[in-house]
Amino acid sequence: MERPLKIGIVCFPLIGGSGILATALGTELAARAHEVHFFSHARPVRLDPSLPRIHFHQVEIAHATVFPCPDYTLPLAVKMAEVGQVEGLDLFHVHYAVPHATAAFLATEMIGASAPKVVTTLHGTDTTLLGPNPQYRAAIEHALIHSDAVTTVSESLRQQTADTFRLREPIHVIPNFFTPNRSTRTRAEVRQELGVDDHHFLVLHMSNLRPTKRIDLLLRIIAAAKHRDRIRLLVLAGAPFAPFEPLVEELGLRANLIVKEHAAAVEEFLPASDAGVYTSEIESFGLSILETMFFGKPVLAFRIGGIPEVTGDAAPLIEFGDILALASSLDDLIAEPETAKQIGERGRKRAEEFFTAGKIVPQYEALYRRVLGR
Repeated sequence: MERPLKIGIVCFPLIGGSGILATALGTELAARAHEVHFFSHARPVRLDPSLPRIHFHQVEIAHATVFPCPDYTLPLAVKMAEVGQVEGLDLFHVHYAVPHATAAFLATEMIGASAPKVVTTLHGTDTTLLGPNPQYRAAIEHALIHSDAVTTVSESLRQQTADTFRLREPIHVIPNFFTPNRSTRTRAEVRQELGVDDHHFLVLHMSNLRPTKRIDLLLRIIAAAKHRDRIRLLVLAGAPFAPFEPLVEELGLRANLIVKEHAAAVEEFLPASDAGVYTSEIESFGLSILETMFFGKPVLAFRIGGIPEVTGDAAPLIEFGDILALASSLDDLIAEPETAKQIGERGRKRAEEFFTAGKIVPQYEALYRRVLGR
């Protein structure tokens, strides 16, 4: 029987695909008897450190007076080296090349010959936003070349990464997964709390509100819908929504909008929704889309990046930027509830067939053991 591994997982703690996936992966690995050590500057929002074999190491951001800016990379590298040596970690699995894979490289240099191996998972930002930037490109490429394995969450991102960086080894595609928890409240209870009655059609959008999520397009789609008076838009926001308030007022959507900031328990709200709408202009996977599919809710989105790999033929995808077409598709879901139900059911079946922990986590375990030569 293969012995359990000691794994260090490095991620950002905020609401976003990378942190959510890293937390879910580490939790699943611990449930499979591996020892898992998390590193971040704050506790990841969905991490339960009380679970068996889960350890959390908080890294303090340095504010040394001799430097003009706070530093995270070096304190992270030092913490990783310390824990890696003391705990005898087998490998670091870092999510994002910068600063995490760079910190892993420094940590392994400090440890020396017995250093853990490094697996780097790219979720998109390193390639799509930072890769073209000459201030970051060489650092990202260096971190990836010195990783023992590199993975991406979609074939689309794998191709973009191969085109952007000069790497020596093949890139592995291992998609995201999701394990839905049961909601502690009924659909009716949540809708009542939100002020949504049976006449309303509750559209859900979950994201970190970064510029690439195109919240402006989301709002304009709601405004363009013929059934806009019936629509209530619930935004589960991983960042402050305030920058979009002027557009809400301009479009007259105040009565349509409900915002919940930093709501990590998406399972509380997904069962209460009627559809998910996602308007990213850059999306390497779309974990929020997958979460929506798992709850049998129809998804509307633009056909960009890795989204078609997630939805397959289970969602009507629209050419990017076509606000009127997406608004029309939303109107169709409202007018034809049976069709909406069928689309949602197709999405749920696809999610359960391809994107469960049982399908994905063993792929990471196999990669770890290949990297370790076991």
